[in-house]
Amino acid sequence: MRPNILWYCTDQQRFDTIGALGNGFVRTPTIDRLVAEGVAFTHAYCQSPICTPSRSSFMTGMYPARVHNTRNGNESFPTWPPLITKLIAESGYDCGMVGKFHLQSSGHRTEPRLDDGFRYWKFSHAPRDDWPDGHDYAEWVRERGGDLDAMRKSEERVPTEFHQTTWATERSIEFVSEERDQPWLLNVNVYDPHPPFIPPKSYADQFDAKAMPGPHFRESDLEQQARLKEIDFQGGAQRPETFDAKGEQARYYAMIAQIDDQFARILDALEATGQRDNTVVIFTSDHGETMGDHGLIQKGCRFYEGLVRVPLIFSWPNHFQSGLRCSGLVELLDMSSTIVELAGVSVPDYMQGRSLLPILRGEAPTDHFRDSVRCEYFDALDSHFTGGTGTFATMYRNNRYKLSVYHGHGLGELYDLERDPWEFDNLWDDPAHQQLKYQLIYESFDSHVMLTTDVGSRRIAPM
Repeated sequence: MRPNILWYCTDQQRFDTIGALGNGFVRTPTIDRLVAEGVAFTHAYCQSPICTPSRSSFMTGMYPARVHNTRNGNESFPTWPPLITKLIAESGYDCGMVGKFHLQSSGHRTEPRLDDGFRYWKFSHAPRDDWPDGHDYAEWVRERGGDLDAMRKSEERVPTEFHQTTWATERSIEFVSEERDQPWLLNVNVYDPHPPFIPPKSYADQFDAKAMPGPHFRESDLEQQARLKEIDFQGGAQRPETFDAKGEQARYYAMIAQIDDQFARILDALEATGQRDNTVVIFTSDHGETMGDHGLIQKGCRFYEGLVRVPLIFSWPNHFQSGLRCSGLVELLDMSSTIVELAGVSVPDYMQGRSLLPILRGEAPTDHFRDSVRCEYFDALDSHFTGGTGTFATMYRNNRYKLSVYHGHGLGELYDLERDPWEFDNLWDDPAHQQLKYQLIYESFDSHVMLTTDVGSRRIAPM
């Protein structure tokens, strides 16, 4: 019997925000329990450090450049490849989507539907009331007498009973509790802990900014970021105290604590309806957050660990290993291939991930899966809209080194993650590491650029 699949995706959550995986400052008992019951991939990387290309990638199983959807704000989504949920729905699954989708722009409109395979669709982009209709979350708040704009500006912020994370939980429980005679897949996309960092006051009060560890920052970061000032980011580098980095960290952790509490309600619903033993639960995020590291806040064209490394946890009682932590490099593309295979669908040849099922079942080693991982940032200039930056950059990371190339600028970063795990000492211009840099550039081109090249239609003849 094919399993149900609960695919829970947060927005902008770093890899190092889970208590059971080493963070003693955040509160995540539900996710901690999932780690204890399942398999945690501790070195999982997204394929873009911003929302739309990352989501486009894992919803198709292809690198963003190959999907031809590489930036936020796009008018439309390509007609090919099909979304993995379309393939899964066609195989007999009842598919549902709750929350943010963001494969196309929601600017000045609610995001148009695609041929996505979802029978159940409850949409929410940002937790604001900016859309006159079609924004299910804002309509839910209004029906209950709430005013999102007023609450967001208040001292209490949006309380839990009106919060987007709570709305997503209510809709998720509604979906999983339906009577059906077929397996289901539910893709839940909460907006938190995406900025602005404004948790309900009841959660914010649980975290003391003064007790926070603060970001990974050195004074030399300001000089390094000044060299990269031409490269697109949401803000310039500053000393952490100038933007209350510890306070932002406390509020960020408060948002994650609320996610954890609401996630527990969905898992409890699975238990109450007798479905937990036949449901694969996946917990992940689309990309991370700099959170003050290197003097940066939020996201953009950088590839630091806090921004591109994300949580990835699988759990399926009595089918997957429990309490297993895998240090091998994996990509969110591998999650995509795994989900397709779990649904009993043949993984299409064009998909660029590899199934993680051998590791999940205890049939493969946990310390090595990929030789390297790739992340991209392609924001081409657009003659119709001045928001394009023209920034093109790629990251190549193997087991020890990370290479980031900012194409067209003659700029880059090279880090020895074994000796310098938080990426303070840039070796790009270091004379002793020039041969290594050139070797990594070669490896990046040889092993990854070919994977993003679209060779055109199927070949049917020799000429």
